Amino acid sequence: MLKLTKKADYGLIALRHLAMSARQDESSSAKQIADTYGVPLPLLSKVLQRLARTGFLESLQGTNGGYRLARPSSEISVLEVIHTIDGPVILTSCFQEESDCDHARNCTVREPLRKVHDAISNLLNSITIADISTGDIPTGHPARKPTGGGTLVALEEFVRS
Repeated sequence: MLKLTKKADYGLIALRHLAMSARQDESSSAKQIADTYGVPLPLLSKVLQRLARTGFLESLQGTNGGYRLARPSSEISVLEVIHTIDGPVILTSCFQEESDCDHARNCTVREPLRKVHDAISNLLNSITIADISTGDIPTGHPARKPTGGGTLVALEEFVRS
């Protein structure tokens, strides 16, 4: 099952919150974000520190300090946030270079799964923090318009192509 870790989930929640705060030119503290969404402050603080170290956030000192986005939310993809916090998105272990699968030579699903993996990565890369802040989430492959049914149908169409 493809599932985000809590750290990645909290990172996306915090970035969405900060994107919405940026509209009012405000910053938010880790405690404010943790209290607003009911997430553990120690874990959120570590995630925010990592996002600040890697250039997604600016840390502001002082009584009105906290965090704010270091660049526009429309320039931050969900994929790069997940990659920064969790590492690469891997659908199956055979896509890793150090994989030593005994069935690789005779595998009939590796390439179809690679297409699914690429479609998921492309979709996550096409969704920005601005998109999740407004709820305007793209649902199709960037090169085509979806025919209806959202992300799953778009992934199925992509795999068939």
